[in-house]
Amino acid sequence: MVERFSDVQLRVLGSLAEKEATVPDTYPMTLKGLVGACNQKNNREPVTDLDETTVQRSLDELKALGFVRFVHPSHGARSTKYRHVLDEALRLSPGELALLAVLALRGPQTLNELRVRTERAHPFADNETVEATLEDLAARDESLVVHLERQPGQKETRWLHLLGGPVEAGAGVERSPAPPAALPAPPPADGGPALSSAGLEGRVAELEDRVAALESVLADLGMPPSSGNDDFQSSGDHAGDTEPRENPPS
Repeated sequence: MVERFSDVQLRVLGSLAEKEATVPDTYPMTLKGLVGACNQKNNREPVTDLDETTVQRSLDELKALGFVRFVHPSHGARSTKYRHVLDEALRLSPGELALLAVLALRGPQTLNELRVRTERAHPFADNETVEATLEDLAARDESLVVHLERQPGQKETRWLHLLGGPVEAGAGVERSPAPPAALPAPPPADGGPALSSAGLEGRVAELEDRVAALESVLADLGMPPSSGNDDFQSSGDHAGDTEPRENPPS
């Protein structure tokens, strides 16, 4: 039977899997490094504020369940480090592990979002390959992911992991994967009638998906967008940082 993890356990496992693929030089991770990875402000949904005691408790629980291993200090090392064995425990391919890690850290995702956000961990050739991998995870005796119905205002359907347990009623679960919705047709070039409200809604949703994917790429490169990110301050925030310059003598 597949273990059902708590929210904190999922954040710990997802962070370990992500950092193993993206920053292997600092993996396995120290407790301090792992707390920082769990509480990142980019590529996390929701953003958390976990402390070392909470993360350590989850590590102890995951070790007892057989999903985390402790690497004890040796050869001059000063602290215990931690690594996941999620792929071994659930028999996951690198692509499957990358997809589950993103879903655990970011919540429901479209095919395009998953392809972009797993690129550093496991580059998929195209969205069709992502979908085939997700369908394999969904077709297991105990499904690890589920396909969600397209919600109002969304152009594409999304996928959700099931590592935390079954989806609640009313979440819009589809029994079989649905084909991606077609792009709305552009307005006629000869000045014909404008797009319907549904068409406009679909185009806006498509643009929002593309912006989200681009923001994720920038965040992975260490350049998160400045708006809404308190790691960055507007120029006005620095108005009092320096004394005003004196005018040069005439």
